[in-house]
Amino acid sequence: MKHLVSVYLLIVLLAMALPLQAAGLDDKVIEHSYPNGLKLLMVERHTSPTVAAWIRFKVGSVNERSDERGVAHMLEHMLFKGTKTLGTTDYAAEKPLLDKIETTAQRMMAEQAKGAKADAATVQRLEQKLAEQEKQAEKYVVKDEFFDLYARNGGVGYNAFTAKDGTTYLISLPSNKLELWAAIESDRMRDPVLREFYTERAVVMEERRRSYDAEPSAKLWETFLAACYQAHPYGQPTIGWMSDIRFLSRTKAERFLHRFYAPNNAIIAVVGDIQPQQVIALVGRYFGNIPPGTPVPPVTVQEEPQRGERRIEVIGDAEPEVLIGFHKTALGAKDDEVFDVISAILGQGRTARLYRSLVIQKQLATDVSTFTAPGNLYPNLFLLAATPRAPHTAAEVEQALLAEVERLKKEPVTPHELQQVLNTLEYEEVRQMGTNSGLARNLTEYEATAGSWRFLTSYRAKVKKVTPADIQRVATAWFTRTNRTVGILTKNGNGRAHQ
Repeated sequence: MKHLVSVYLLIVLLAMALPLQAAGLDDKVIEHSYPNGLKLLMVERHTSPTVAAWIRFKVGSVNERSDERGVAHMLEHMLFKGTKTLGTTDYAAEKPLLDKIETTAQRMMAEQAKGAKADAATVQRLEQKLAEQEKQAEKYVVKDEFFDLYARNGGVGYNAFTAKDGTTYLISLPSNKLELWAAIESDRMRDPVLREFYTERAVVMEERRRSYDAEPSAKLWETFLAACYQAHPYGQPTIGWMSDIRFLSRTKAERFLHRFYAPNNAIIAVVGDIQPQQVIALVGRYFGNIPPGTPVPPVTVQEEPQRGERRIEVIGDAEPEVLIGFHKTALGAKDDEVFDVISAILGQGRTARLYRSLVIQKQLATDVSTFTAPGNLYPNLFLLAATPRAPHTAAEVEQALLAEVERLKKEPVTPHELQQVLNTLEYEEVRQMGTNSGLARNLTEYEATAGSWRFLTSYRAKVKKVTPADIQRVATAWFTRTNRTVGILTKNGNGRAHQ
């Protein structure tokens, strides 16, 4: 009981603090735009002599053409390889070798593209030649120079991630090393070199085999998305299908890179121990003369409404899983906040309806959750996920999940539940924005997907206006059989023979 009281007091205190923090964001966030289109967002915090610096490119796997799938994820790997000055001992001597490597790789892929008609001896000869040329180029490579430079200067958490809607590079470092960050990252934006491309492509193919093809849960997820989206690129895996990766070339990646990874498609957030006017000058000095690229075009293809329930099954060596998805609106669109409230009521936390019903009371499942995926910029999915508890079946769990969804339509949620949701959302918002990195992440994310970071300050007011009638209306309109996709992971030998 003492522990529960302490947790409750913590939530109340944090919830009380949040309005002050969120309201203050309007005054605390300083924006600056440069002539080349680069957007800079800053928040001055002097709680520690550190800064978080995030660069968000507004380009992700959703922006790939059919012959480019996997290129955004591949570039995430490649942009750690260096520039004309970093990652190499002699770029002038290295470049001719890189050109020879690309010529050989293009010839090899052209032969491989013939499929069954490809000449095996020619492919083998070109593969061997490519390996030899890559070996020659290795003598000029300085491995992990970005990482080493940051580590020697107190940088931590240096990383990147690619998603459907964007690609982000991040680092936290001492505030007196911010100029080092500006020098490194502007060099990477201006003069990246995709060295070791085909060596790294092999690494990505192994990642694909290990983390997707050999992992039943991951295979369920990407098969499920492919079933949900028949037209929109949200249905394609960010890493790409294996055949996509196999035919990615350095030339293709460089075209994508130079087109989109440019200042006019970038948002920088710097949060921490800074003097904003000095940061504006610093970023302008290092990034201001980088030419803009091509603005990322919107994805115009639209997913047609489903005409009936879709079902997929993946058989693998893993415990059963259940996924249920309903198409919904994009981030910031009408009723998006209603889906967030529904998600909190159903599946977020141990007091949520699904956990209490399926895990505690009926003991049908070991775990349940609700979430939104796979992106935010375009209409996405409201998802329910559960892991059945033996000896209960996936079918039992599916019916129990759908029963709770139907209950939303028939029974108005209570004012107490709505207040709990608001407290939970506020607590989570405080947690996410309590660190420099958390705030930098949110600023870049919402500037890119909602159109403005100010979504952070207006969102909670919209949530407060959600009524029980709104929840019933949205559940009735969207949580229908025809708008539903169900995915089941079945254990080998459980119900049907493995083919």
